[in-house]
Amino acid sequence: MAEPSQSLRPQVTAESPSSPPAAGLSRRALLGTAGATGLVLGAAAGAGVGYAAAPAQATPLSSVGSDRAMFHGKHQPGITEGLQARGHLVAFDLAAGAGRKEAAALLRRWSTTAQRLMAGEPMTQDDTDVARDAGPSSLTVTFGFGNSFFARTGLEKQRPAALDPLPDFSSDHLDSSRSNGDLWVQIGADDALVAFHALRAVQKDAGSAARVRWQMNGFNRTPGATAHPMTARNLMGQLDGTRNPKPAESDFDRRIFVPASGSNDPAWMANGSYAVVRRIRMLLDDWEKLSLAAQEDVIGRRKSNGAPLSGGTETTAMDLEKARADGEYVVPINAHARITRPDQNGGAAILRRPFSYHDGIDADGTPDAGLLFVCWQADPLRGFVPVQRKLDRGDALSQYIRHEASGLFAVPGGAADGEYVGQRLLEG
Repeated sequence: MAEPSQSLRPQVTAESPSSPPAAGLSRRALLGTAGATGLVLGAAAGAGVGYAAAPAQATPLSSVGSDRAMFHGKHQPGITEGLQARGHLVAFDLAAGAGRKEAAALLRRWSTTAQRLMAGEPMTQDDTDVARDAGPSSLTVTFGFGNSFFARTGLEKQRPAALDPLPDFSSDHLDSSRSNGDLWVQIGADDALVAFHALRAVQKDAGSAARVRWQMNGFNRTPGATAHPMTARNLMGQLDGTRNPKPAESDFDRRIFVPASGSNDPAWMANGSYAVVRRIRMLLDDWEKLSLAAQEDVIGRRKSNGAPLSGGTETTAMDLEKARADGEYVVPINAHARITRPDQNGGAAILRRPFSYHDGIDADGTPDAGLLFVCWQADPLRGFVPVQRKLDRGDALSQYIRHEASGLFAVPGGAADGEYVGQRLLEG
């Protein structure tokens, strides 16, 4: 698990209930409910118990609900946007007998649906009305292709070399039934019902062309839940995202996106990226037995504010040479934050955009919880792989986590107006 990454979009707080709704929104941007405003509604003094969950009066749609991501663009949505409160990751396998023609029709349906839902509009037909009262809520829908997709569609010559299977790692305990897949869809939104609505729409659109291989559900802190914008925390309580590459950095595109020319990737991957997906279980019972000082030594940062153990604030450069009076490094040699630094991995960098997950309690009472790790890079062999190999050789965090599922997907660039995602591959 590479070092935590900072949310790229400033978090927003709910607008005053007296402020008007944003102009130009669809029918879903009408008067919001408790879920749309992000307010917790309790029983007012003297109110009947049976009405405790109902708002006293209608309130305008909050800024959280009105936030909208664009479907069309140079890159697909869901890569550089900030962390969303709710997410679904789902992989599909093409049905027996389905090939390139069926895949093209499916991606056309999916693209149409994603464009409408991201705009806060209903499906063209058979909408479930789950998200009727909500705005777009920063919904993003992202599509990718797995290694096996190309043989299934007769497009082997168009398969990128970067999609070769990831190497084995010592921390892997992978469940093949929850790994890989022909097609991958990432859904994120700042409202749980909006995200679920998109998930159901994608599943319904698959029809007879594809079947679900696996699905994983995750969450993050809701925008506006903290007094000021800050780096998110994971289920270990650590600030998760301090050293993520930022779009403003001069080499961001080179590290994260496939260039339009001059690369070894096929032309259809121009402006695309590669997503590595890992279900990483956190062994929380073991982790929580550690003292605060021991947890901070494992990570190499203060739990309270994310500052490096060598001193300063969260964004202060880590001093890897600083030593204590006994001669030991202040930031332990096997600290997670030390090992994952790009300057300790030949410049390898990944854009982490994860979700936390909790799938209940096992029979022995241990929580099945952790991180749905999603990272983006222009080339996984120069991004994720060298970092994970370094972690394999001595990361202090490795004894508190377990990689249980894995996938690697080629995510093409964004669709232009009038195009569907993957059209340049499927109709090229």
